[in-house]
Amino acid sequence: MNEVTLFGFPTSTFVNIARLALTEKGVPFDFVDLEPDMGRANHLALHPFNRVPILKHGEFIVYETAAIVAYVDSAFEGPRLIPMDPKGAASVAQWISAVNHYYYPYFSYHLAHERLVFPALGIEPDEKVVAAALPKVARALEVLERQMADRRQFILGDRHTLADFYMLPTLSSLQFTPEGSEILAASPNIIAWYARMNTLASVQAVSKMVEPFLARPVEHAREWVQSHRPRY
Repeated sequence: MNEVTLFGFPTSTFVNIARLALTEKGVPFDFVDLEPDMGRANHLALHPFNRVPILKHGEFIVYETAAIVAYVDSAFEGPRLIPMDPKGAASVAQWISAVNHYYYPYFSYHLAHERLVFPALGIEPDEKVVAAALPKVARALEVLERQMADRRQFILGDRHTLADFYMLPTLSSLQFTPEGSEILAASPNIIAWYARMNTLASVQAVSKMVEPFLARPVEHAREWVQSHRPRY
């Protein structure tokens, strides 16, 4: 048993951000799949707001992805995920905030849920939700495409940072939706970045962790129709 344990469900975007941070830092960790227990007492004892991921390091427990990855970056040896200089750190924080507010809600809550998660559970997609998302998705990709336009290798320059690890799982589901793949096809800089990211050893390792679960429906997502689905 490792000293570090990560709790969550295997295909969660934010769980995989935490996995990427731990793997990039070279931190051995155990993973506890909470899928059967989401929303139950043992889950809520770890995260009172019914979310994932949660990290346990010895007796220390922390939830919320931003807190987890900041802790991992400062508590363990390995390559820095957040630059030490104030401008670099601010730029990473800016992109994390952008992912949380302008990318993830429309890529995941709107598009991926309606095209991938709900249909896998036999739930009809809400086309109004999809239609409302598409201009937001296009705008978000336009911003990222422009950010990558000066031949930089990664979002902030020639070295990958936590900004890239936040963006990657958030972006990944787009290619599996017809609308997302069509918009992505017109974004050559993003496509090149995505290919570069997938050559990283940490990304390949986390992809292997996730792959066996991609075809498994997210059963607890049935309640998302009421709790997560946008209303239009």
